[in-house]
Amino acid sequence: MSHPVRIRKIGNSLGVTISEQVREMGLKEGDSLFVVKTPNGIELTPYDPDFEAALEDARDFMRAYPNAMKKLAE
Repeated sequence: MSHPVRIRKIGNSLGVTISEQVREMGLKEGDSLFVVKTPNGIELTPYDPDFEAALEDARDFMRAYPNAMKKLAE
């Protein structure tokens, strides 16, 4: 569901207010949102896409080398 927001001047910057959407995501003051460029514009997400990619690489490594992981766990 889309909600139009108005771009406003905030100090020397431009910004939008998305308080309701942020609360619906379970976020609070001080949490981070990541801006991800997509073919359709931008996506705001609380998940760091770079960290997610690194985590998937780590999972692939652990699946490929289970014996090494067991040895490291000792």
